[in-house]
Amino acid sequence: MAVQVNGFFHEGTGTISYIVVDSERRHAVIIDSVLDFDLSSGEVSAEFADKQLDFLRDNNLQLDWILDTHAHADHLSAANYLRTKTSVKTVIGEGIKVVEDHFAKTFNHESQSTHLYQAFDRLLTEGETLDFGSASLKGMSTPGHTSDSQSYVIEDNIFVGDTLFMPDGGTARCDFPGGDAGLLWDSISRIHQLPAHYKIWVCHDYQPEGRELRYQTTVGESRSSNIHVNSQMDKAQYVALRNTRDKTLAVPKLLYPSLQVNLQSGVLPEPESNGMRYIKIPLTDNTH
Repeated sequence: MAVQVNGFFHEGTGTISYIVVDSERRHAVIIDSVLDFDLSSGEVSAEFADKQLDFLRDNNLQLDWILDTHAHADHLSAANYLRTKTSVKTVIGEGIKVVEDHFAKTFNHESQSTHLYQAFDRLLTEGETLDFGSASLKGMSTPGHTSDSQSYVIEDNIFVGDTLFMPDGGTARCDFPGGDAGLLWDSISRIHQLPAHYKIWVCHDYQPEGRELRYQTTVGESRSSNIHVNSQMDKAQYVALRNTRDKTLAVPKLLYPSLQVNLQSGVLPEPESNGMRYIKIPLTDNTH
C-alpha cells in the first residue's frame, strides 16, 4: 500500500503544505496549512486552506488529522480554521510546551492560568504513531530550529518542516529562543540515517538563484549534497557556520503575529470590547 503526497505552494510565504492520502481507504492528513494574512491591512483570509478543503471534497477524501511540524514564525497556521470546518483534531509535537515557556514573558502570558498549547487536541511524543485509514504516521522529534520541531514519517516519506531545505537551500536558522545549532545537527543526522531512498518533503523553498520550485529530495541526495550538512562537514564546522550565518539574518516580518496565533493551534486572538482582534508587537525602546 502506498500513500499519495500532494503539495500545495503558498507563494506569499514560500510555504509548502501537504495533503497525504491513504490510497487504499481514501483517508488523509494535512501538514502545515496556511492562513492568508496581509500584515499592512491586518486582513486574514482562508483562500489557501479552502483550496485544500476543495481538494478533499473533490477527491472524496476523509480528513483524519491536521498537523503542524512546529509553531511557525513566518506564517499563520490554518489548523484551527480547518478544525472548525471539519471537526478534525489538531496535532503538534509536545515540545510546544517549551516554546510557549520561551515566549511567555515576551507576550506577557506568565500570569495566565491556562496554557496556549491546550488549544491543540494532541501533543505527539517521540515515536508515537497516528493512524489514518490503512496508513500511519510516526512522530520524530527533530529540535534545533525550534524546541518543538517534529518531523512526520509516513512509510518511506518524511515531512521535515523547517529542519532541512532542498540541498541548495541548506538548513533552518537556529537563533530563535530555544534554537540550537548543535541540536539541529543531531536531528539532521537522525534524518540522514534513514534509508537513502526515503523521500524528504520540505516546508519551504525560497528558490535559490531563481530556479524553479522544488520541495522533494531524498535522504541520499540531502546527505551527499546539502550545502550546510554533508560528508565534508563535521558538527563543529556546522555549528560555527550556522551561528555565523544566523547573525546576518533579519527577524522574520511575521514573527510576532505568527507566534501569537500558532502557539495556540492557529486560534486568532479574542475580540476586544470593540469587536476587533489585535496582534501585539513588543517594542524595544532605544530612544533613551
